[in-house]
Amino acid sequence: MRAFDDATRRNIAEACAAFARLPDEAEPSALKRAAVVLALTESSDGDDTAFLLTRRASSLRAHRGQWALPGGRCDAGETPVEAALRELDEELALKLSADAVLGLLDDYPTRSGYLITPVVVWAADSAAINPNPDEVASVHRIALDTIEHDDAFDFTAIPESTRRVIRFHHQMSLIHAPTAALIYQFREVLAGRHTRVTDLEQPVFAWK
Repeated sequence: MRAFDDATRRNIAEACAAFARLPDEAEPSALKRAAVVLALTESSDGDDTAFLLTRRASSLRAHRGQWALPGGRCDAGETPVEAALRELDEELALKLSADAVLGLLDDYPTRSGYLITPVVVWAADSAAINPNPDEVASVHRIALDTIEHDDAFDFTAIPESTRRVIRFHHQMSLIHAPTAALIYQFREVLAGRHTRVTDLEQPVFAWK
């Protein structure tokens, strides 16, 4: 169990600092830049550290009803960290400053044309979370113990790709990449492992 306290914040910040991200491509990517947030907060029962996971609103044009980390496309001139903090505010009314950022994980290229930067932040005061109904159907606190279980993730094959599809098992649901891949890499970073996830595949329904 990881209590939601200063010691846990320090430990996670140190794990993120020790993680060497993949270097940026030498040439500008044709993919559109986006950012998501692994927002660390108090678990529902208050005994553990958790991260925030949302269900996307059914009214959205893309990926409606799917599980997702808060986030979205970077605006012109915006850094991934700036985009991540803005999206967290827009989706959940959770306002954090840059000093809440603990680190970044590897950029993940999606089949739908985005390069996603995962930003790990410490959300010390998340009691005032207020989901925006235009974007978020529900918000959930996933205890870090959950993703550290041996059976939290599995890998499967699909005929359309030679790459493995990753799946995160959560409350009778299967959460796929990119969300599952980013959560998986965060789990590995917490364990001190430099595990790459850019080669993990998304299911075909997420390719568009």
